[in-house]
Amino acid sequence: MTNLPKTIRENLHFLCAEIDGQLIQLEAFFKEPTAARACRIMDRAGYAHNLKTRIHTACLSQLSGTKKNERRHLTLRSLEFIATDLQRISNLARQSLRHVEKIEAFETLVPGRYPALIGRVRQGVSRIEDAFFRNDSDLAIEIGRHRDKIEADYRKLFKIYTKAMRDPDAKPADLAHSLLVASEFQRMGDSIQSISEAVISSNIGQAVNFERYFALQSLMSDLEGNGGDMKVESIAETRSGSNISAIRDKKTEVVAAVFKDGEKSKVKEEREGVESWHSIYPGLAPKILSYQKRNQSAALLIEHLPGLTFEQIVLNESDALCGSALTCLAKTLRDVWKQTKTREPAELGSMQQLGKRLGEVRRVHPEFRNAHVSFSGVAMPSIDKLIEKATAREAQISAPFSVYIHGDFNVDNIIFDPGENRIHFIDLHRSRYMDYVQDVSVFMVSNYRLHVLETETRQRIMLVSQEFYKAARAFARKHGDETFEFRLALGLARSFATSTRFIFDKLHARRMWMRARYLIEQALACPPGKEARFRLQMREIFVD
Repeated sequence: MTNLPKTIRENLHFLCAEIDGQLIQLEAFFKEPTAARACRIMDRAGYAHNLKTRIHTACLSQLSGTKKNERRHLTLRSLEFIATDLQRISNLARQSLRHVEKIEAFETLVPGRYPALIGRVRQGVSRIEDAFFRNDSDLAIEIGRHRDKIEADYRKLFKIYTKAMRDPDAKPADLAHSLLVASEFQRMGDSIQSISEAVISSNIGQAVNFERYFALQSLMSDLEGNGGDMKVESIAETRSGSNISAIRDKKTEVVAAVFKDGEKSKVKEEREGVESWHSIYPGLAPKILSYQKRNQSAALLIEHLPGLTFEQIVLNESDALCGSALTCLAKTLRDVWKQTKTREPAELGSMQQLGKRLGEVRRVHPEFRNAHVSFSGVAMPSIDKLIEKATAREAQISAPFSVYIHGDFNVDNIIFDPGENRIHFIDLHRSRYMDYVQDVSVFMVSNYRLHVLETETRQRIMLVSQEFYKAARAFARKHGDETFEFRLALGLARSFATSTRFIFDKLHARRMWMRARYLIEQALACPPGKEARFRLQMREIFVD
């Protein structure tokens, strides 16, 4: 049973009772509409709001003494969501009456259909306390399924009202307000489902929606069928909207697998990326243990890989381990590039990518908008003009071959296992045949953008980037890639500029933005046809 202070339990009980009382009055109103009943509902707004506020205040007080990753923290947050959605149901009830008030012919509403619909909302509300305080996820699922029934009732009403609009004698305004009334009840169904998801999240100690819960239960049953008792711990949330969790054995605390879910198309790309790496270069990507899809969502159960991310190594580990990881990474990439190399030329298109991302960058950093730029009284071209020129220039330069790339080669997507001296790749939804400069530039800038102020660590980050560049340049020279450095200048410019949308520190973001401009200017200063003679001044770029 969920252990919470008595005041929170009491206020949730009173709030559920208050909402049920308002719904009873609303049900009676649709059976026999009177101004007195409508007024009783309208006048109860303050009490529901006060109860919700008391719950929020009590939860906030309790949250101050908990850590974010504690189970109790999520329980209290879930309770806040439940209280908010209960008050929302109260607000929607009153809003529906405001629409009813504008209907001249009450029978247009087909009021006889509403008591059953309200009854479904009441059934959901009546189960909230038991589901929450008894940690009953099955009952929480029942609450959520009322939303589907409410949605079905809404669709029937929608058909009735839209069909009636074809009647020349119908009153369009009455039908329009009737549709608005029905939509308020549809939104009550959404609140009921949100409450259900909050209860389930509290019960399993992991923020989930309906789709994620069913996928998680299905995939975890495969592991638990092997005799383990598992628990779920959140690891990360990606910028693409996916959630990543560790499935850990409760007794041994060993991570058995990694659960990743999200939009079906993104998860499908991840699955295809992993499978392609298995066929192209076995052992580099994790194994997929199971795959589930449901409606527009999907989930993967992925092998847990031992080791540390490259980010963890650069920031926290010894110089010796960092050197070993970098050597192993360079060797692995040389081998991958050599084995997957094809004669198909590859276009990088980094300036085109940058042009498309400028809007996102400037929403975060409006100071990067086009403005008059001058140096010592000399007008300088805007960065938009520079990108436009560089786009045309880059289109004329291709890599002489293609290799299979990671596609999102950030330092947190590379794992080094010191015990086996092996590199592994994760988050492979963008893998494809491409110009390897894409991965090189992303890796180098993902090191630079690490927001660490400590001098020694910053020096290590710069050294890692420079050594990685040397390894990539050596591969390029060995394989006759004469325009490698020219393309890399534009690739780095793209990565520096677009990465600023993830950097809130204005000074750090500006350093990256100015590096992007400098690199584009340097590339454009190279005479057309002389790209093979272009040389990057790496020590000027990767230094703080």
